[in-house]
Amino acid sequence: MVDTTSCQWLHLLLLGLLWFKTQGVYVPITYVPSAVARGAVCLDGSPPAYHWDRGYGTGINSWLIQLEGGGWCNNVTSCLVRKNTHLGSSKRMVKRIPFSGILNNKHQFNPDFYNWNRVKVRYCDGSSFTGDVAAVNPVTNLHFRGARVWLAVMEDLLAKGMRNAENAVLSGCSAGGLASILHCDSFRALLPMGTKVKCLSDAGYFINAMDVSGGHYIEAFFNQLVATHGSAKNLLPSCTSRMRPGLCFFPEYMAQQIQTPLFIINAAYDSWQIRNILAPGIADPHGYWESCKLDIKNCLPSQIKTMQDFRLQFLVALLRLGKSSSRGMFIDSCYAHCQTEMQGLWLMPDSPLLNKTSIAKAVGDWFYDRNPFQKIDCAYPCNPTCHNRIYEQPAHHYPNF
Repeated sequence: MVDTTSCQWLHLLLLGLLWFKTQGVYVPITYVPSAVARGAVCLDGSPPAYHWDRGYGTGINSWLIQLEGGGWCNNVTSCLVRKNTHLGSSKRMVKRIPFSGILNNKHQFNPDFYNWNRVKVRYCDGSSFTGDVAAVNPVTNLHFRGARVWLAVMEDLLAKGMRNAENAVLSGCSAGGLASILHCDSFRALLPMGTKVKCLSDAGYFINAMDVSGGHYIEAFFNQLVATHGSAKNLLPSCTSRMRPGLCFFPEYMAQQIQTPLFIINAAYDSWQIRNILAPGIADPHGYWESCKLDIKNCLPSQIKTMQDFRLQFLVALLRLGKSSSRGMFIDSCYAHCQTEMQGLWLMPDSPLLNKTSIAKAVGDWFYDRNPFQKIDCAYPCNPTCHNRIYEQPAHHYPNF
């Protein structure tokens, strides 16, 4: 007779070993102390930082830059809170982080980028690397210098070999995914003319949607953010010449102007956007959406209907990108946020699929011009391969994430 308990333990052990095997390598932090003299610093004045796993073999002159996400701070109060965390100070950052998903160093789990120079740029300015206010208030000691941080890190990497890049991808997740759109063309401009350069935005296509109370919470938030950080001068002039700078933080108003090939990965029911744009706590004072935001399976039919309407708004905003054969698109119908950095979502036997294709394959085929990929999923709950996110804590615990 087979011992059921033993089988379960064996199964768990095998899963554990597989998980361990997929984690890739732990990569130490690199600080850029020379940036401090130029005022290219985190919110608290500490130097910028990144993690770099060197390329080898055929990937020695290929570079993947992954911009860290983590929301934003839109005023002095929220930036003061952030200043004392790893999202506002390099002093608070862990010294080693695991590289997984698109950063994995194993061919089996990241076939197209595993041996590239893979860099995770840490995020400590709260403005998607766009801010630049010269003055520092002596009371708060807040430094709004995201744009300077961006340039200082890029120049440090150029000096360490990126200036010889034959292939380069600027990528990012969430606030980093937005940054990869905002900085896409300027990234290409830093590299030699012959370099094959493309940009990838994961969960960074935030839309200017009305919230469930009929308000415009996210629009007001972005307006305050841009004003606080002095971001206007670092946003796309082709957008700021036509509309308020705060609106130019939304990809739907500026991404069409990006000249460099761009790939958009996004859930049509992006869990961050549902929780913070569609139904932020301020628009839901009685907590009607609380349970639904934690787990999409808890949503009432009326809430699903509201989310289906949000999906349609998202698709309309996405179509403002216009048609271009150089653009890629992987828009699944999952309740998820950030799908390139987690191995289980990037490339595993049970990863989310669209048109029978994993995110890793879609991105690799697009970068190497093997096969264009522009797919939009059918509506929820049609995709059985989705890994729908379940949150353990109430959504109002995450005001800026």
